[in-house]
Formats: sequence, structure tokens, C-alpha cells
Amino acid sequence: MLRFIKHHMTSIDGIEIYPIISLLIFVAFFIGLTWYVVKMKKSDIKEMSNIPLEEDK
Repeated sequence: MLRFIKHHMTSIDGIEIYPIISLLIFVAFFIGLTWYVVKMKKSDIKEMSNIPLEEDK
């Protein structure tokens, strides 16, 4: 099964760019998420940490 897929993937021109693009999107997303978490206000973090402890309204 893997040989079947590998054979078709190697026959497509320009396919080698897709893993690079997906890796760049993956890394950019987690760098952006990390930047967002680092720059969050402490009051927002405190408010979010109390959400599971609040009673339903």
C-alpha cells in the first residue's frame, strides 16, 4: 500500500514543496500562539483560570 502511494507521489511534479509549506504553517502557528500567551495580561490569565470553578448561571 505504501509503495503504491509513494510511486504516485514521486510522479507528481512540484510535490516536494507541500511538506515544507505545511511545516512552515505549523511552526508559524505555534510561534504565534506562544507569543500571544507570553503577552497576555496577568488579569486575563487569572480570569480564565477561574472559569472551571464558577457555577453555571
